[in-house]
Amino acid sequence: MEKTLGHEHFMKAALEEARKAFAKDEVPIGAVVVYKDEIIGRGHNLRETLADPTAHAEILALREAGKHLGDWRLEDCLLYVTIEPCPMCAGAIQQARVSTVVYGAKDAKAGAIDSLIDIVRDGRFNHQVKVVGNVMANEAAQIMKDFFKRLR
Repeated sequence: MEKTLGHEHFMKAALEEARKAFAKDEVPIGAVVVYKDEIIGRGHNLRETLADPTAHAEILALREAGKHLGDWRLEDCLLYVTIEPCPMCAGAIQQARVSTVVYGAKDAKAGAIDSLIDIVRDGRFNHQVKVVGNVMANEAAQIMKDFFKRLR
C-alpha cells in the first residue's frame, strides 16, 4: 500500500480525537483508521459516556472503518492511535487484519504491543501487523498527564 502523507499528519488527527475524549472527561485516547491516505474511521474513548467497557478509541474507529468499507477485513488499512493499545484493542486490530498500527506513547501498565506482551506480531496467529511506535509520543503522553493531573 502506497502512503504519501506522513505518520505525523494522521497522528495529529488521532490527537484531535484524544482531545475530544478529554473534553468529555474520558481517558484521552484517540484513533483513526486510514485507507489510501483517507481517514475512514475515527474514535475516542467513550467508556464512561456509553457505560461500555469495549468503547475504546481503537474499537470505535475500527467499527466505523468496517462500515465505511462494508467489510470487517481492514487488510490495507493503517490504524493510528495515541497510546499503545491494550490487549483487547490489540486483539481487535489483529482480528481486523489491519496492515499497520502506528502509536504514540507506550503504555507500561496495559500496552499489548511493545510494553507487556506483543499480540499483533505473534507468529502463532494467522495474521501479523506491522508496528511503528513512538510517533509524536511526547504530545500523546502530555495529554494523558494533563488529564490525570486534572483528576487529582
